[in-house]
Amino acid sequence: MVQQFRDTPADLPVLATATPFAGNKTSVRTDDIRFPDGSVARRDYQVHPGSVAVLALDERDRVAVLSQYRHPVRHKLWEIPAGLLDIPGENPLHAAQRELYEEAHLKAEDWRVLADVYTTPGGCDEAVRIFLAREVSAADGERYAVTGEEADMQHALVPLADLVRGVLAGELHNNCLVVGVLALQAARAGDGLDALRPADAPWPARPYPA
Repeated sequence: MVQQFRDTPADLPVLATATPFAGNKTSVRTDDIRFPDGSVARRDYQVHPGSVAVLALDERDRVAVLSQYRHPVRHKLWEIPAGLLDIPGENPLHAAQRELYEEAHLKAEDWRVLADVYTTPGGCDEAVRIFLAREVSAADGERYAVTGEEADMQHALVPLADLVRGVLAGELHNNCLVVGVLALQAARAGDGLDALRPADAPWPARPYPA
């Protein structure tokens, strides 16, 4: 019998909690937690609303990517379109469709869930749902107006195989891009893309109304 490996919920007792910093979109929380052996430890972590990301694949097996400056790591990173779940309880598919339009001026007819990940579970509660979008075409209307760090974005359609090589060569580092392209390769090598979860699959990390 094949053993099933899956992550399971756990909720250790929180003896005290505080929020030493509250920002515009995220905050920092400090919790004192008790472990099963009775010991107590303090953990500081970022509280995050969650995110969505979109691996948009065209009919020539190219992926829509963009280059954006990320100040904490002092790099311009090639990424797939992504954004915060700004509206509490928002359907993540709707958020992903919005981000694909705003960041890449694209729309797609076929949507699947590619992967769900916690980006940095040791220090942040951010959960990201990565979608696969196919049957891609240009969005209607004018491009979404961008400012600040987004105004300097570069856009490209890059063959999937080139992105896979870049990930394995250590040349591409954005976590959603890395997980997305490797998950896509794995899905193709396994049961195929049509076997991926539907776009409205349950997401316990960020529940939303049906």
